[in-house]
Amino acid sequence: MKEIKETSGRDAEIRPRRKFDPEFKRQAVALWLNSGKTARQIGAELGIDESRLYDWKKEFGPARPLSQAQRDSELEALRRENALLRQQRDILKKTLGIISEPRAALPTDRRLES
Repeated sequence: MKEIKETSGRDAEIRPRRKFDPEFKRQAVALWLNSGKTARQIGAELGIDESRLYDWKKEFGPARPLSQAQRDSELEALRRENALLRQQRDILKKTLGIISEPRAALPTDRRLES
């Protein structure tokens, strides 16, 4: 004889897992942060759990402001990179100028042609 297990109400409510695209997540977080409502209220309106909003906020929420020391170090790194890129650009410009000069302007050595 087979035993038949009764399913609880929770097991009967299993739904397929929903997937949300990144744009929906960004918009949900923006709605939550800009509306002044709680995560629970927004979650209920959107039909999602409030814990998802908190997870999405970590991923898609606004960036935390940097400290003054972090800003200074980032600014210094960007200045160094900018200087390096300018040097590379100048070298390429000079190289292009040398390559594009007409051949007649270059001195010829007659001894090499013999």
